Amino acid sequence: MNSLNGELTPEKLARMLDLSAVRAEADADEVRRLAEVAKQYNCICAFVLPAFFAELKRHLADAPDVGLGGVVGFPSGGHGTAIKVAEARELLAQGATELDMVINVGMLRSKRNQYVEDDIRAVVEAADPVPVKVILEAHHLNDEEIIRGSQIAVRAGAAFVKTGTGWVSPGATPHYVRLIKEAVGDAARVKAAGGVRDLATVIEMYHLGATRFGVGLNSGIDILKECSACCSNS
Repeated sequence: MNSLNGELTPEKLARMLDLSAVRAEADADEVRRLAEVAKQYNCICAFVLPAFFAELKRHLADAPDVGLGGVVGFPSGGHGTAIKVAEARELLAQGATELDMVINVGMLRSKRNQYVEDDIRAVVEAADPVPVKVILEAHHLNDEEIIRGSQIAVRAGAAFVKTGTGWVSPGATPHYVRLIKEAVGDAARVKAAGGVRDLATVIEMYHLGATRFGVGLNSGIDILKECSACCSNS
């Protein structure tokens, strides 16, 4: 197995995985199972839609090493800035330790760069010191827009630039990860999300610059089991 800077263990991998239940159809049972799996493997963070955030927090009350992730402006990014800020503040008041916000895709495509930057900065400042990951939804963007959006996110204080929400295909691709990493350099980290469903994809994208991976519950289980099997057979 091609490992990540040496031997890759399920424990190391779990600390790069944001387990998520952020699809519209995710229900209370999935949120409960998400928390159980996040605790079992000690994942870095778990994400749910805002209405389920308090429920997730209850489920993870005995797992202090698993972060509580909230989403802002999800999934379209078209909310007004004041709404995004209010949503961020509500999640922070409930105990969010990380926020993933969706960029205003339409404004970016319209080349209204200052609007996009101000929108991101408002959430970053409201969240400080909680880190904010800025979601580009790269599927809707061309290469120039991905690069420009990444650079704007860095200027606005993003801790991470993230490929997508996972709501549209193809989500993360090696091309998107490479573009974002080249655009941000060491000024921000890269999160790949959407379509990350096996260990080989994680390893490939890691070597391209991604250090955090957003995965759905079932994909996360499969990836962690695959990693365990590889370690057992090595």
